[in-house]
Amino acid sequence: MWGDRIAKVLKEAQYPETWPYTAQDFSRLDESSDLLFYSHPRLVYHIDDFAVRALTKFYRQHFIPNADILDVCSSWVSHYPDDYKARWVAGIGLNELELSKNPRLDTYDVIDLQENPTFPYPNERFDIVTMVVSVDYLTKPLQVFREIGRVLRSKGTAYISFSNRCFPTKAVSVWLSASNDWQRVYIVGSFFHYTEMFDTPTAYDLSPNWGITDPLYMVTANKL
Repeated sequence: MWGDRIAKVLKEAQYPETWPYTAQDFSRLDESSDLLFYSHPRLVYHIDDFAVRALTKFYRQHFIPNADILDVCSSWVSHYPDDYKARWVAGIGLNELELSKNPRLDTYDVIDLQENPTFPYPNERFDIVTMVVSVDYLTKPLQVFREIGRVLRSKGTAYISFSNRCFPTKAVSVWLSASNDWQRVYIVGSFFHYTEMFDTPTAYDLSPNWGITDPLYMVTANKL
């Protein structure tokens, strides 16, 4: 039942004609540099083991074979299936030690997307872009989602997963003020919508034990 409701959020979504968000919507309680906040490595999962397994299962079911992949807001783990063979994987993150320990990354760049929402890759370089439990921290989401669209090949897919678990001092105001997870699904769908680079996004409820373990949601969209 919950999964059906989540899917309907974006199937029935109606968006204002123009970008509806203000600068205040992307303010945070802690406006200090994210590079400073993430200067100490956190070699832990930010969702529980049940949610991690659900995410990996979803990737196994949906990733195309032998893809070029970009992991945005990456860390020491990307949660891709162990038996999945990518052609090439790049990562963008905030902590070099975490990125250096990620066994799936062939290359990585330390970039603060709040200050510089630009990816160091050519147009149409990747088949897949992933972002795990990080969309709630983006202060310039439209620019970041446009970069996702720019580096994806035609028909390439972006996978944006998120929970309602977060560092509240770093999550943006519009995320914290959302009254429920359905609103957060709508927010992520709107980021895709306003780039004008993607088809209609699709939402999934991946929560393994609703109300017991960490919730987990996925919004995906294919580049036009």
